Amino acid sequence: MRALLVVNPRATTTSERSRDVLVRALRSAVDLTVKYTERRGHARTLARDAAESGVDLVVTLGGDGTVNEAVNGLMTASTPLAELSGPSAYRLPALAVVPGGSTNVFARALGMPRDWVDGTSVILDGIRDGRHRVIGLGRADDRYFTFTAGLGWDAATIRGVERARLRGRTSTPGLYVRSMAGQFFTGLDRKNPPLTLDRPGEESETSLGTVMVQNTAPWTYVGDRAIDLNPDASFDLGLDVTALRRLNLPGTARTVTQLAWRSGDLHGKQVLRLHDIAEFTVVASRPQAFQLDGDYLGERQKVHFVSVPSALRVIC
Repeated sequence: MRALLVVNPRATTTSERSRDVLVRALRSAVDLTVKYTERRGHARTLARDAAESGVDLVVTLGGDGTVNEAVNGLMTASTPLAELSGPSAYRLPALAVVPGGSTNVFARALGMPRDWVDGTSVILDGIRDGRHRVIGLGRADDRYFTFTAGLGWDAATIRGVERARLRGRTSTPGLYVRSMAGQFFTGLDRKNPPLTLDRPGEESETSLGTVMVQNTAPWTYVGDRAIDLNPDASFDLGLDVTALRRLNLPGTARTVTQLAWRSGDLHGKQVLRLHDIAEFTVVASRPQAFQLDGDYLGERQKVHFVSVPSALRVIC
């Protein structure tokens, strides 16, 4: 089996020595090539090129951003089997994820251990046993995502965190909380919610302040605690949506409290929840912050979301 290991050298939970151990372990099971990312978007190019060269497996060592790039590289590759019918999962290399970021939502949602050593052992066992799982993905316009997407407040929070990290701040749960509060009070037009959600054959949902999309559960983690907006979201189903109709202070404080103490038990007139949706479009009256898999991708005024079933094989 030919495999490519895509390494983000800035992965927060590994060192050069641990990466060497990982490489030796993988080489005991596969014919391995190792590539290091050099810039944003590089993992996408490396994964796409590997798929087009006939590699059987792409392994990532990094966080959720590295995984997202690699998945997009795989899903956009023109492989020798691309003309065959059937789910794309069996026309593409498989994916394996060694957790190396600060949160690793995708790997943890798959049930992978948080420790990279234990995660590597799971992957080696999966390779030797021929074990894999087929999962669905989400697609936002022309880009795929593995676990979450968002427009509005949650994406603006991520934008604030990324800007703080560029100034040298460390990514911590506290930094996210401060960014969330700052965006709520100073970065949002709470009196005129700008978002509308349209579904084929359904009445539009208007005056939404933020829209959060899940391809699986949980939505994210705060340390060891899973935060579940829609606990029934699954890699095996369509997309789930949680939206807040108006970002007034009392209602939003109540919703955040529900998340903190009773994750998954969101309710109230402010909350819109949709389960197992195949397709929908979010339109904004003015540009809104946009994120996929925890990466801020700029501002958008319209995004078309589609569930892509049986999209990818994952060793886990």
